[in-house]
Amino acid sequence: MTAPVWIEHAIWWQVYPLGFVGAFPQTSEPPQPAQHRLRRLADWFDHAIELGASGIALGPIFASRTHGYDTTDHYRIDPRLGDEADFDHLVAEAHRRGLRILLDGVFNHVGVDFPRYREAAAYNDAARWFRGRPGRFHTFEGHSELITLNHDNPEVADYVVDVMAHWLGRGADGWRLDAAYAVPQRFWKSVLPRLRERYPDAWFVGELIHGDYAAVVKAATFDSATQYELWKAIWGSLNDGNFFELDWALQRHNAFLDSFSPLTFIGNHDVTRIASRLENPEHLAHALMLLLTVGGVPSVYAGDELGFRGVKEERYGGDDAVRP
Repeated sequence: MTAPVWIEHAIWWQVYPLGFVGAFPQTSEPPQPAQHRLRRLADWFDHAIELGASGIALGPIFASRTHGYDTTDHYRIDPRLGDEADFDHLVAEAHRRGLRILLDGVFNHVGVDFPRYREAAAYNDAARWFRGRPGRFHTFEGHSELITLNHDNPEVADYVVDVMAHWLGRGADGWRLDAAYAVPQRFWKSVLPRLRERYPDAWFVGELIHGDYAAVVKAATFDSATQYELWKAIWGSLNDGNFFELDWALQRHNAFLDSFSPLTFIGNHDVTRIASRLENPEHLAHALMLLLTVGGVPSVYAGDELGFRGVKEERYGGDDAVRP
């Protein structure tokens, strides 16, 4: 397994589209005409390039009821953002400027409006798509509206391959695999090689939080994984003045580089913004320096470069403050 050459010099500018264009936290009540907001992102591509970015990492853009991670149709652009023509326009504008496009794929779970989930309540074959049984399907981390897929079902694997291939065929350059840590590694090992046969230049990064990153990347055949250990060590060490934590994390990080290049970050759509996390505003430059000088594939969350603030809270809707 070898990562595509282009990723060696990639820097991502990460955008949460529903929030970026003002479509969140509005809910999507079908039928709703496409709003064509997705095209607005192209107006910011020159800004991303000026920052030094070479790619745009998009949050979820597929049809959902609320925040995008409750997907209802992986083949349809969320009508709050637009339609397939808007996506094609975005990709064309990005590629014209030399920017790559990374998509956010939610394949651990789906929303309650996912058609097969609605069918599954009738105890038919659709029930085999989900873990558990009708009336007692498993949910993702206790979220009742996020229904866990059955990754032992070959039909689910075929579906995920087809979805990812569909959008790679429309010009996407890779996928961030949401909640990859919750999906059996054998599932990814069966899915990703099939995609690489057709799209050898695509890049796949798994969302991992804890554990042995290198071992999981190898077993699942990811190209990369999210480096949450280093993220925590950067702001934690700056706040506490405890650089033993940072030293330990950097030693582990440098060992990871022997086998893969982690996706590094100091902010994303799931965590408190770095400007709010750091107790001393002067440390923001130090955090950025670490992000952009250690090995790995750096990602800057849109707004962090402007000092945006926002605090994530551990409650329902607790991510809302970091996603506008």
